[in-house]
Amino acid sequence: MLFRTFLTGILLTAGAFAQLSSFPKPNYFREAFQAAQTKVELRDPVKLKDYVAGGKLELSLKHYLELAMANNTDIQIQLISIEIPKYNIESVYGLWDPTARASFSTTRTTGLPTSALQALDASSVTKSLTQPYSLGYSQTLESGTSYAVTYSGAKTSQTNSFANYNPSLTSNLNFSVTQPLIKNRGVYLNRLPLMTAQSSFKVSEYGLRSQLLTLVNTAEAAYWNLISARENLRVQEKNRDTANEYLKYMQQQLDLGAISPLDIYNPQQSLAAADLSVSQAKYNLKAAEDTVRHQLGVDLDPEVRKLALVLTETVDLGPADLLAVDTEQEVGKALNVNPSIKSANQKLDVDDLGIQTARNGLLPSLSLNAQYTANGRGGIYYPSGNTLTGGGSAVAIAGGLNDALSQMFSFGYPTYQAGLTLTLPIKSRTASANMAIAEVQKKTDALNLRNQQQNIRLNVLHAVTSLEGAKEQLALAKVQEDFAKKNLDAENLKYQLGTDINQNVIFAQQALAQAELAVVNNQIAVRMSVLNLLTQTGELLDERGIVVK
Repeated sequence: MLFRTFLTGILLTAGAFAQLSSFPKPNYFREAFQAAQTKVELRDPVKLKDYVAGGKLELSLKHYLELAMANNTDIQIQLISIEIPKYNIESVYGLWDPTARASFSTTRTTGLPTSALQALDASSVTKSLTQPYSLGYSQTLESGTSYAVTYSGAKTSQTNSFANYNPSLTSNLNFSVTQPLIKNRGVYLNRLPLMTAQSSFKVSEYGLRSQLLTLVNTAEAAYWNLISARENLRVQEKNRDTANEYLKYMQQQLDLGAISPLDIYNPQQSLAAADLSVSQAKYNLKAAEDTVRHQLGVDLDPEVRKLALVLTETVDLGPADLLAVDTEQEVGKALNVNPSIKSANQKLDVDDLGIQTARNGLLPSLSLNAQYTANGRGGIYYPSGNTLTGGGSAVAIAGGLNDALSQMFSFGYPTYQAGLTLTLPIKSRTASANMAIAEVQKKTDALNLRNQQQNIRLNVLHAVTSLEGAKEQLALAKVQEDFAKKNLDAENLKYQLGTDINQNVIFAQQALAQAELAVVNNQIAVRMSVLNLLTQTGELLDERGIVVK
C-alpha cells in the first residue's frame, strides 16, 4: 500500500512538473543514460565543383572568398569557438533551474533485550519497521528568493503493545521561503553572473570578427600572391625565349665567322640564367597554388585538388583605389569600427560587473527564513484504558493514509517557524582580495584599451603610408613601361633601317617585359596595401560582403 502510494505520488508530481519549461523532455532519460557520443563528424568541403569549368577551377575574388569562408579550416575553428561563450550564457540560467527530489527508505529494527526474562521470551523482543518517503520541489528566483515545497511521510509498524497507532502513518506538507536581505539581495545582484556571461559573449563576438579580419586578409593575400607568381613566370619565360633567340643569333654570327668563339659564352650564360629564373618562378607558382588550395580546403577533396587553378580577377585598379586617402579620417574609422577596439571597450564592461560582484562578496549575509508545515496522522488506532500498563480491553479502530492526508489538508495541525540568519565575516580576506583583483583587472584592461588605440593608429598610419607609396611607385612603373615600349619601337625601326643590330632589339624586348612585370607587381602592391588598410580599419568584411551571423 505504501509503495503504491509513493509511486503514485512520484507519477503525479512528474505530471505536474511536466508542464514546466524546466522539466526534462519526454526523451530526457533516454538521452541522459545513453552512451556518450565522442565521435565527431566533419563535413566535406562544399561548392567547389560549382566553379569547375573545362577541367579547371575558375575563381573570381568574390567566389574565392566565398569558398574560403565556407571551407577554410582556420575560419571554421573560429566560427565554432563562439559556441562556447554562447553555452556559458545558457549555463548561468541553470542558477534558477528548479529541482525535483524524491526519496524512500526502509529500516527494520530488532531491539536488544533489557532483562534476562526478555532474553528467554522471544515474543517480548521489540521489532519495528520504518519506511519514510518524501517528494520535494525547490527553486531559486532571480530576486534571490528561494522556496521549497516538500511532502513527506512515514509508515511505522512495531510489536510494542503500548503503541496507540500500529501501523502509524504520518503525513506532512512543508512550505519554506528564504529571502536574502543584504548579500545577494535583489534582481540586479543575482543577475550579475548572467550579465557577465552576456558581456563576455560580446567580447568573444568582437574577437571572432578580429580573427576573421586576419584570416580573410591572409586568404586574399594568397590570391594576389598567386597572380603575382603567375605573372612573374610569364615574364621569366618571355625572357628565356628572348635569351634563346639571342643565343641563336650569336650562334649564326659564330658560324659565319663574324665573332670570336669566346663571345658565345655570354649568351649561353644568359640563357642558363634565364632557365634558372624560370625554374624558380615555376616552383614559386606551384607553392602559391598549394597555398590557395589550402585556403579553399581544396586539398581535402581528392578530385578537385588535381585541377588547375584559374584566377580570373584582373590586377587593374578601379578609380576608387587611386583616390587620395585622408589619414585622420581613416584613423577615426579604425577607432570606431575595428573589432579589437570594441572588444577592449567591452572588457571594461565585464570589469565593472566583476567589481559589482566582488563588492557583493564583501557584504554580510542576512537572510529571512519562514516555514509552514501541515501535519496529519493515520493508521490503525488501539485505544487503551491504561497506556502505562497496557491493561484494559482494546478495540481497534481502522484507519489509513486517507486519515493522515485528510488531517494534513485540513491544515488543523500547523507548525509555524520564522527566523533570521546573520553571517558576519571577521576578516574576509578572500572577498577583499577578489575586490582588489577586480579593480586591478579593470585598470589593466583600461591600459590595454589605450595600447590598442595607439597600435591601431600606428598601424593605420603605416598602412596609409604604404598605400601612398605603392600608388606613386605604380605611376613611376607605368612611366618606365611607356619608355620601354618607345625604346623597343626605336630599336625595331633602327634594325629595319640597318643602323642597329638584332642584339639591341632583344635587349629592348627584355627591358619591356621587366617593365610590364613591374607594373603588374605594383598594381598588386596597391591592392595589397588597400587590403591592409581595410584590415586595420576593420572594414574588410563589409567591403567584401562577408556577413558574420
